Amino acid sequence: MGTPIFAVPILKSLYNSKHKILEVYTQPAKKKDRGQKVSFSPIHKYSNEINIPVRNPVKLDTEEELRHIKKLKPDVAIVVAYGKILPTQILNLEKIIFINVHASLLPKWRGAAPIQRAIMNCDDETGVSIMKIVPKLDAGPILIQSKIKIYADTNFEKLSNQMSEVGSKLILEALNLIKKDEVEFLPQEEKNVTYAKKIEKKESKINWNLDAKFIIAKINALYPNPGAWFELNGARIKIIKAIEVKIKGVPGEIISKDFTIACFKNAIKILELKKEGKNTTSSKEFIRGNKFEVGTIIK
Repeated sequence: MGTPIFAVPILKSLYNSKHKILEVYTQPAKKKDRGQKVSFSPIHKYSNEINIPVRNPVKLDTEEELRHIKKLKPDVAIVVAYGKILPTQILNLEKIIFINVHASLLPKWRGAAPIQRAIMNCDDETGVSIMKIVPKLDAGPILIQSKIKIYADTNFEKLSNQMSEVGSKLILEALNLIKKDEVEFLPQEEKNVTYAKKIEKKESKINWNLDAKFIIAKINALYPNPGAWFELNGARIKIIKAIEVKIKGVPGEIISKDFTIACFKNAIKILELKKEGKNTTSSKEFIRGNKFEVGTIIK
């Protein structure tokens, strides 16, 4: 059960193993753009390539879906960023183990945006957890985990790809433990729980009254989408890449011609950016084609 590109390497790993995939569940296709063209999820597309049956119910809490899963008789159901909560009546089915591949070191960062929140929080590390699914969000006991280092230049795209590859190996380890009946699910420590709430659109606007390191972290966490941005001369500028520099100034002030902007502590030097309606470019190219004054305060 999965939907986005993050889940594809894990499905691919299962397909290339000795385990038998009975069926794939994914979110229903969506109509996209003005032409209302039907857009299938990455998992749906890959499942079609490998000729695995795909099921995409709008609702799971129906008698039809309950009967269908009973008829399938899987040993294990694997959930990877599916985007739907499994109803209790399905989780309570006998002789089926429901496990989830979650992109954090649980109990830290339960919820919808664990990768982004770990980067935005300037965490030193994160990881992948495989846990038993229970009715409470990401609260099930943990079977196996693997740690991943977060660096200053780690962005969402890079970390997501890395986690997906780690998850593709970890799921096979987990299934091997289940097959050999060597499963030991360890309960999460509730005192250490944190929640990774969904990224809101309003969060993507840069607040210059934060320390430079947190602004860099937000730029990295929101790359490539929705992106961290500010407005200059009436146009929205999305920062693609920037570095922290130890220069003081009024928060939001353009303090040099090389597009360095002051923050509450230190400043950021923009290296790559994207002006709305334009392609991604280097700051040098942008400076050549756009006018701005040193000393301008960006709100």
